[in-house]
Amino acid sequence: MALKGPKVKFSEILNIDSLTGFISDLQRESGDIPWHIDGKTDPWDLVETIMGLNIGKHFDESYRAFEWLKRMQNPDGSWYSSYINGIPEDRTCETHMAAYISVGLFHTWLMNKDTLFLEYYWSTMEKGINYAISLQRETGEIYWAKSPEGKVDPMSLLSGASSIFMSLKCGLAVAGILGKRKSSWEISFDKLGKSIRENIHFYNVSKSRFSMYWFYPILSGALTGEKANNRIEKYWNKYVIDGQGVRCVSDQPWVTIAETSELVLALYGMGYIEKAKHVFSWIQDRIYEDNTFWCGYTYPDMVIWPEEKISWTNAVVLLAADAIYSFTPASGLFCHSSWDGFIYRDLVN
Repeated sequence: MALKGPKVKFSEILNIDSLTGFISDLQRESGDIPWHIDGKTDPWDLVETIMGLNIGKHFDESYRAFEWLKRMQNPDGSWYSSYINGIPEDRTCETHMAAYISVGLFHTWLMNKDTLFLEYYWSTMEKGINYAISLQRETGEIYWAKSPEGKVDPMSLLSGASSIFMSLKCGLAVAGILGKRKSSWEISFDKLGKSIRENIHFYNVSKSRFSMYWFYPILSGALTGEKANNRIEKYWNKYVIDGQGVRCVSDQPWVTIAETSELVLALYGMGYIEKAKHVFSWIQDRIYEDNTFWCGYTYPDMVIWPEEKISWTNAVVLLAADAIYSFTPASGLFCHSSWDGFIYRDLVN
């Protein structure tokens, strides 16, 4: 696809300290980091936010957030879908939210090589991944959640399954660092990957309006090479507004900074570095006076919506910047060539 040239250079706008400082200021004494002031918290986005803090080397804040997750974990390994001030708001227990802590733990280890930290959180991660794969079908798909009443919802979501694929990769990498073997995770990883690659039609197509449905299989590394390239090319014009960014939903004129940054990560993962830089440049001036990023805006009328400053939006901007400009030792986490299955190549070289 043809792309408009870079609009604003990254170095002219993005300020790591501004973004990580904003996230740190949102953190409560409990360690919880809500979406925004007086906002809710969900476990998946909290892990994303932790990784943003790591890029700014705010490890004290990251560890406090991990400790909040450890305290809030349910006995079955799950977390509730959302909390407000530590009180469950939505008691649905989603599989991708349970497993994603492994990505944050491995990202943190890549940053500081703190193996004692991994050992401390091993049981928390183990229970979370085990909860997720307990809802896996023989054909590989993983049901998305249990209801507040404890009933399994027999629906599989492609973006959630892709997130779990990434979580299993990172969980198995953590297991390797700690000298543990998790055969059941390896089997689940293989089955889930095969399902996404070969039976993508098994996943709930009603969610295909969302751009995450498009690029999450690539972002996670479940789809690589020609399959990834074909998927990016086929649906580019459905989700991307050239010169602006990624629509959150294909049939709405709402460009979101987080989805645009995640597409940058997916393009980077495929090795399309210059294309990733181009897309990233489109959002560099979508900032408030304090240099934090908008959540999103409508196009072409350019109305900022919502107006709240969002923790995880700014975190994923940092992840995208780190990927394409290699600020930290964790910059290769989402790169397809960093992985051989669930083996992280730098750990064996």
